Amino acid sequence: MEHIRIARDGAVGTLTIDRPARFNSLDVATARDLRKAGLQLARDESVRAVVLRGTGGVFCSGADLKYIRAGGDGALGYLHPASRATPPGHGEVFKQILEYLHSTISEIRRSPKPWIAAVDGVAAAGGLGLALCCDLVAASARSTFEYAYFKTALCGAESSTFFLPRLVGLRRAMDLALLNPRLDAAAAERIGLVSTVFPDATFEADVAALARRLAEGPTRSYAAAKQLMNEAAGVDRLDYHLDREIEQLVRSADSEDFAEGLAAFFEKRPPRFRGR
Repeated sequence: MEHIRIARDGAVGTLTIDRPARFNSLDVATARDLRKAGLQLARDESVRAVVLRGTGGVFCSGADLKYIRAGGDGALGYLHPASRATPPGHGEVFKQILEYLHSTISEIRRSPKPWIAAVDGVAAAGGLGLALCCDLVAASARSTFEYAYFKTALCGAESSTFFLPRLVGLRRAMDLALLNPRLDAAAAERIGLVSTVFPDATFEADVAALARRLAEGPTRSYAAAKQLMNEAAGVDRLDYHLDREIEQLVRSADSEDFAEGLAAFFEKRPPRFRGR
């Protein structure tokens, strides 16, 4: 796997997104490898706790917009008859990435072991959703959290629209989405997005100690409590909601506003949205 790494330290598994040149964003190959690694760690009974992290001062920035703008890597031909000359739209490229990523998110929530999102740096858009789906979020003091989807006229996916209102309430969730503040780690902890904030200098050691503590705990009881809490919070509807996120994001990705937002993003200028 080119940009996904797995490591083991006793009963602790670590899954690392290692694509710093693209801010740990996900193209199809990386999303596919993330799913493969996530399944491996979720179902390995000798792994009793999992840490999900990024590299290079970024946790994850979601789908790779440069890859989206280029139309993917040509692997979408199976979606169309050979006679159709029209290249796939942005939405279809997003969909292929999201189907792998959403499967990973679903597996994390079903996994009978604790998952810790170790956020050291930026968690934005899909990276925010990937962090929120974990059981605990440990952040370094320098970390930031941002909804970010509306910057390019996307509606939101990667479980962000599912977990935000459950974690912070509907009104605060709409504030975070519509007004798009960039929260520092302390602010994210205050409103319930983050479980704990560790100093930058000791972050790696602190996360490792937290993971070991969980791995040495009563993991069978953790699994039962996680299942019960999932049921209480309505997480049994997660898969349905993830499908709805893909459906709505594909529509927004094929809109005129997304085309404008994507152009503005790469031209480093404010977008001129028209609501189309």
